[in-house]
Amino acid sequence: QLQASGGGVVQPGGSLRLSCAASRLTYDLGATGWFRQAPGRQREGISCISNTDGSRYYDDSVKGRFTISRDNAKNEVYLQMNRLKPEDSAVYYCATVAIDGTCDWQRYDYDGQGTQVTVSS
Repeated sequence: QLQASGGGVVQPGGSLRLSCAASRLTYDLGATGWFRQAPGRQREGISCISNTDGSRYYDDSVKGRFTISRDNAKNEVYLQMNRLKPEDSAVYYCATVAIDGTCDWQRYDYDGQGTQVTVSS
């Protein structure tokens, strides 16, 4: 089970940190990642981190602003989001996702529990 939390309302240029609490997975595709869904826009995979070697991958839209990390002792994955923009507003979900050179967002699974991020002045 993957439970996302930490969303909220923030001004442009601000920061938020999302958390993903992962209970023991029965279906592990190899990485844990974040995707987002905004009204009227396509679902967008933005980052993932390997469950084995910790390799990190980012979509160009967030590279340099977002950082993914994990705490294996707590079974948690985090997404530190800096320099937020209004176009980052979306519901953010964490998911198990495959890696094929980068995050393979054609192969992922999630529980449906997202967290809302709103970037607005």
